[in-house]
Amino acid sequence: MNIDSKLVRELAELLGETGLSEIEVEDGDRKIRVARTISAAPVASVAVAPAPAPAAAPASAPAAAAPAEPAAPSMANAVKSPMVGTTYLAPEPGAAPFISVGASVKIGDPLLIIEAMKVMNPITAERAGKVTAILVEDGQPVEFDQPLVVIE
Repeated sequence: MNIDSKLVRELAELLGETGLSEIEVEDGDRKIRVARTISAAPVASVAVAPAPAPAAAPASAPAAAAPAEPAAPSMANAVKSPMVGTTYLAPEPGAAPFISVGASVKIGDPLLIIEAMKVMNPITAERAGKVTAILVEDGQPVEFDQPLVVIE
């Protein structure tokens, strides 16, 4: 099999640009798959570990524990990512975000955009309600089925 090293390099660059963990291209009977380990996953698990630490501190324990307890049940109302890509909270750089915490949304209202393979995919509200949490930041890479926004 003749390996097209230029294509492999382009695919690897695309992984870096989009934050994807893998990409596969098929051309007839030739298939090329490029995958990488995303270092963000260990960072996310490390970020979760410190969360219980403030709960152990006597001064901030009541304030930190109160919001953490309701957050677990509200994840049932989270809008999850239908794809891997990069999130954008506004329609274009410098524009106002689609939503903010406390805003009311109707079914079909735009919540954010996920860019995947240079295609902008609008993510819309699946139900009407109040936005109680935005779980991603602008420009953040997201994985499939990752919670994005909580609508109560």
